[in-house]
Amino acid sequence: MKLEPLGDSAVVATLGEDTSPETLASVLRLADAVAAAGSPAITDLVPSFGTLTAFYDRPRVGENAAEAYAAVCRLLEACAGRGAVGPPRASRSVEVPVCYGGACGPDLEALSTLLGRTPAEVVGLHSSIEYLVHAVGFTPGFPYLGGLPEALRAPRRSTPRVQVPAGSVGIGGSQTGIYPVASPGGWHLIGRTPLRLFSPAGQPAALLRPGDRVWFTPMTQEQFESWR
Repeated sequence: MKLEPLGDSAVVATLGEDTSPETLASVLRLADAVAAAGSPAITDLVPSFGTLTAFYDRPRVGENAAEAYAAVCRLLEACAGRGAVGPPRASRSVEVPVCYGGACGPDLEALSTLLGRTPAEVVGLHSSIEYLVHAVGFTPGFPYLGGLPEALRAPRRSTPRVQVPAGSVGIGGSQTGIYPVASPGGWHLIGRTPLRLFSPAGQPAALLRPGDRVWFTPMTQEQFESWR
């Protein structure tokens, strides 16, 4: 595990350079161990691809920045030992219905041409894989999903959209994801789900969390409209 400062109130713990399920499991075990330690100084824990970032309230940890950083590093190191032998976090399997193509997926045709495949092949591949939520961010509730097949990987759009509709399912680089709220975005939009991924009043507010497994299930335009 490599520890590095992020500004003067966070520490990034790197547990791996890959996006494997095993590395994700290690990140989540460390997050759970730190949370279980119950330190009032830790204000937030953010799992991501191979890393866990621990944000802390500096005055509660040490009198100066160096002292506070060292104290949080010791906490992470102690928790890493406990997390290595701790139970894996229970993951949920979440089915996400998607209306592919048409108005819901305006980039499906162009992306299929870019990849040298038919739209039906792209949809078939995209909906045949179990994905893992590695991180949630960018906008509230946005899941970064690992596991996208090599055959579907493509660079992000050269010109981002000013606004992407909520529920849009996109492909960007080696990842796929879902836009929970209307926002700018540069991923290729291949479909849209009627599910609500983020609700400020919800408990929890985000539908998906790191460690969850996600399946995409094709639905028709009529089913999409009826669901909405």
